[in-house]
Amino acid sequence: MPETILIVEDEPALRDTLTYNLKKDGFTVEAVGDGRIALESARTIKPDLVILDIMLPGLDGFEVARILRKEMITPILMLTARDDEIDRVVGLEVGADDYLTKPFSMRELMARVKAQLRRSRLLREELAKPTLEKQHEKLTFGNLVINLTRQEVILDDEPLPLKPQEYQLLLFFAEHKGQMLSREFILERVWGWDFIGDSRTVDVHVRWLRQKIEDDASAPKRIVTVRGGGYRFEG
Repeated sequence: MPETILIVEDEPALRDTLTYNLKKDGFTVEAVGDGRIALESARTIKPDLVILDIMLPGLDGFEVARILRKEMITPILMLTARDDEIDRVVGLEVGADDYLTKPFSMRELMARVKAQLRRSRLLREELAKPTLEKQHEKLTFGNLVINLTRQEVILDDEPLPLKPQEYQLLLFFAEHKGQMLSREFILERVWGWDFIGDSRTVDVHVRWLRQKIEDDASAPKRIVTVRGGGYRFEG
């Protein structure tokens, strides 16, 4: 079945252009121009990808992304009218997977859309696939347990809710305990070589993980920063 993309863009001309090109490429498209309506549409159609503008009536794109990220793991590609690093950082922090600055070429947008969808498919397949060689295995680090069979994380004997990308990142750290891992290496191995983004994505996800698995996220003891290098998992 064709994958479904939700476009949230209040400029009619751009919204129509995006809709035309995505449908031409074989996608099913739903297009809206209001933040509140976008939430209703996402909950109804459960899209495979959301293309989300920041400046919207009703609710702005940051708030829409924040709410969507709490409810679903659908990839979010944010559009910003300004080449402003603050916009990008905030977008990543509220849960966007990638961002694109206007004006942009349709070829670049399509490349990013396909990269996000491909990564999402691979992640779903990986999570659904039984890991026979690791069956019945657990990785234990004190009160933190990664159950490889059930693909879940337990902290203080309670299940820890992690998004799929957070789980993959934590597992990657655990499998490389004690090793210094550069941001670029993490990005390539966890997000994939074709990821269109930068190493700030790693920093944002590490921050989220620290908030969930560290006693004090401001003074981490499990995922420590290696100055000038990257990160090291101490377990």
